[in-house]
Amino acid sequence: MIDSQTRNLTLWNLSVAFVAFVVACFLGFYQVVERSGLFEFLKSERLYFTSVSTHGVLMAFVLTTFFIMGFGYYTAVTSLKRPVWKPALAWAGFGLTLLGTVMAAIPLVAGKASVLYTFYPPIQASPWFYIGAALLVVGSWVWCAIMVIMAVQWKKDNPGQPLPLAMYATTANALLWLWTSAGVAMEVVFQLIPWSLGWMDAIDPGLSRTLFAWTLHPIVYFWLLPAYTALYCFVPRAAGGYLFSDEMARFAFLGLLVFSLPIGFHHLYMDPEQGSGWKLLHGVGTFLVTVPTLVTGFTVLASMEIAGRLRGGKGLFGWIGALPWSNPMVLAAILAFLMLILGGFGGIINASYALNAMIHNTAWVPGHFHLIFAGTTIIMYFAITYHLWPRLTGKALYSNNLALVQLWTWFVGMTMLSTPWHVLGLLGQPRRISEVTYNSLLTLAWQPYELFMIMGGAVLLGSAILFAYLLIKSLGSTVAASDLEPAYAEPIHAPRDLPGWVENIKLWNVVIGALMLLSFGYPILQFFFLKTYDSIPWGY
Repeated sequence: MIDSQTRNLTLWNLSVAFVAFVVACFLGFYQVVERSGLFEFLKSERLYFTSVSTHGVLMAFVLTTFFIMGFGYYTAVTSLKRPVWKPALAWAGFGLTLLGTVMAAIPLVAGKASVLYTFYPPIQASPWFYIGAALLVVGSWVWCAIMVIMAVQWKKDNPGQPLPLAMYATTANALLWLWTSAGVAMEVVFQLIPWSLGWMDAIDPGLSRTLFAWTLHPIVYFWLLPAYTALYCFVPRAAGGYLFSDEMARFAFLGLLVFSLPIGFHHLYMDPEQGSGWKLLHGVGTFLVTVPTLVTGFTVLASMEIAGRLRGGKGLFGWIGALPWSNPMVLAAILAFLMLILGGFGGIINASYALNAMIHNTAWVPGHFHLIFAGTTIIMYFAITYHLWPRLTGKALYSNNLALVQLWTWFVGMTMLSTPWHVLGLLGQPRRISEVTYNSLLTLAWQPYELFMIMGGAVLLGSAILFAYLLIKSLGSTVAASDLEPAYAEPIHAPRDLPGWVENIKLWNVVIGALMLLSFGYPILQFFFLKTYDSIPWGY
């Protein structure tokens, strides 16, 4: 069991995360309906971009940050078996993050920050939006510091012992976020806030995009690492087996931390400010990050095969049917892997220079993004929450069967939404537009896919409402949870004789710092020495 301080910290963080999630789902459904052009009375360019920006910020920054902080506090306390370091500081970080969220939300919903979640200039938002975003990030840094300090203290008190795997993953994610959020923090603090306050007449959008590229792709792994943590630390035990290799899990987390940071320029392939050599360097790095992902796929699937065979599975694939598909954690893992395979294929297309040129500014990109983030990542967030909720509230989950229905409907809805997006991208439909009706034969070919996407969006919205319903009903349950203890998977063989560098946090930071200097040093410094072109604000 966990102490009340950790329980409350986790519950408050998760609650804020899922309030943002449900609101964002309603906005997302409105967008897919409005954009289709099938309902004339809904057409509103201003309202559409207000909705898109709010949806993106709520999903990409608010949901993920609060969920990851809540889950991090849980894994730190339960795996290290010690209370949160400086709980008053943890609450202060939560309050600062929440304050930033509210400050950013007000101009968003007022239509004064319709800059999408990437907020690229020259489109300008209210300064309160940028200030709120900065406070959100700074508040999350408090969580990062607490996680790293708890890991270091535990290592000091347990010399020679490997850091528990769940905490190893959480620490890697805290370091990843500290490094990757630095890019957007520099953009906001040194460019966007002074610019929006009128202290600067103009800013260089090329520098802004380069700084955001520092954050733009690594943030995906910040979102994804909690899902990987569950795949390694919860799924094998939930399936009735053991983790195939603790060591491979650690190398995967370390690989994701190191390889995922210096690769942002594949989002700038079409931008003229950066040279082709730098783009090639980042492109090669993007392919390197597939290695820890493949290691994860092998290790987790091997762990699930062990469980399936222990449950009596025979033959080459009999173990798959023998898995406990009625366990939400196991079902979510299976569905997450299916979406990860398809989304990963799309990612390879995006990272390939020539192929990226064909789909760069098309509907393919949001299709890929939603499949990885809203698909693989969010479905594991659901499973983690179903796993934690009884342990946090002391109440049994209201209905296991409804939880399974919710996971299946999310998978089906996401498939129905993202598949047409990919096809529409190949048919040339652009992204970042408020409607797709151009009175041409081309747009007539798009309409069946738009209708299918609306159906998918409706399924997703229903699934999101069902998820919230389950959590609320569970709070009022009269049935006590049967098991309140943490349920981490045991490896087949306990890790032993790990090389010292595997858990050397100082070394990790030196390596990352060198790679970031190599990848971003000249591309950023050039803006201060070369003739560049500033951009005046384009209102909100």
